[in-house]
Amino acid sequence: MLLLECPYCGIAAEETELAPGGEAHLKRFGPKSSDDEFESYMFARKNPKGVHFERWRHAYGCGKWFLAARCTATLEVFGTYPAQVGAPPPEIVAKIKARRPGWSPE
Repeated sequence: MLLLECPYCGIAAEETELAPGGEAHLKRFGPKSSDDEFESYMFARKNPKGVHFERWRHAYGCGKWFLAARCTATLEVFGTYPAQVGAPPPEIVAKIKARRPGWSPE
């Protein structure tokens, strides 16, 4: 079972207490975007086998959205952090690189 720690309330919650929100750190396009940009935002998602950044909501807890870095193949969690952050924190990136030599953020 997937276990994620909410960075707001500090509770380690099982996935049954959480609501998934999809891929994190997406570039959103406004009303003046082209059809191709909007289509890419709406339908093109990464689905990697390996390290992935995702959005989660602590649905049966504090109710806040947060982001998580985890491996989709092994369910190893590298860390969680607030949703207001524009990029993964350096300490989480360092943790991923330490466990996955050769990995680099896109």
